Amino acid sequence: MTAVTIGIGCVILIALVLGGASIYFYNVGIRRSKKDFLEEDPTLVKIDHPWEQEEEWLNSQPLETLHIQSDDGLPLTGYYVPAAEPSDRTVILVHGYSSQGREMGAFAKLYHEMGMHVLMPDNRGHGASGGDYIGFGWPDRRDILQWIQVVLARSGSQTKIALHGVSMGGATVLMTSGEKLPEQVKCIVSDCAYTSVKDILTYQLKQMYKLPPFPLLPVTSLVCKLRAGYFFGEGSALRQVAKTNLPILFIHGDRDAFVPFEMVHRLAAAASGDKELYVVPGAVHANSYFMDKNRYRERIRGFVMRYLDGKPADPQLPGNRSEQALVSAP
Repeated sequence: MTAVTIGIGCVILIALVLGGASIYFYNVGIRRSKKDFLEEDPTLVKIDHPWEQEEEWLNSQPLETLHIQSDDGLPLTGYYVPAAEPSDRTVILVHGYSSQGREMGAFAKLYHEMGMHVLMPDNRGHGASGGDYIGFGWPDRRDILQWIQVVLARSGSQTKIALHGVSMGGATVLMTSGEKLPEQVKCIVSDCAYTSVKDILTYQLKQMYKLPPFPLLPVTSLVCKLRAGYFFGEGSALRQVAKTNLPILFIHGDRDAFVPFEMVHRLAAAASGDKELYVVPGAVHANSYFMDKNRYRERIRGFVMRYLDGKPADPQLPGNRSEQALVSAP
């Protein structure tokens, strides 16, 4: 056996191992499936899914199930809670990784008490929506554009819309921000979002498997492109927020170890429009609301209502001076 033959054999073996590992990681992280590893992750809250606490309230509402089709042919499902009184205001709530629209009940109640209609879509690959993969916000941004059109069709051109997402949902609304949005979309709330698909998968690969991103991540990205239609490098919330002038409220817990706390500072620095940063002391991932419900409600109400009412940002409020370093507003 020659050295050339041995070399070729080694290359083939490495390619097979790398290809197999990439398919494995695609199946674990991106393919639609039960994500058992989330139950074992020490960085996540383990108190019976606190975001489901308002399930009883949600079930008491006149909940309407809506169905649309994505621009690439997937059936999508959403849940609509009308405001208790006539309203020209709607929030679209976007859930996180391995969750579903109805699990946003706590946030739905918050906005409903503000007199708003609430729409809670199931992202592709989640809940009752179609799709055999998770989009991490990138293909999902196009779905949110269609849900915005659903709101406009129901409520008319005079309606005012806010977008609010948590975790992957936070990244989704930020990725949506860089698209051409109708003027009725007035503001965005992003809670514990990541900077990009590539960044969060690089981080999780190191955290969960103690592996460097190269060469596994690029090959898995290729697998994702072939199976799900997108490269990891395409899904950048950082690039998208730089394109928009929409006001954005960034929220993050300073003890978040699942989506690193430092990511919110990079996102806020990249945003082009009015912005506020609300840091929740002691909050781990996706737990800011439940750490300080009263303060969270106050910040949401103050921010969202200011822009739905058409009032300009207060230039003296920390975080609203986009040309300066962003700091946490009190």
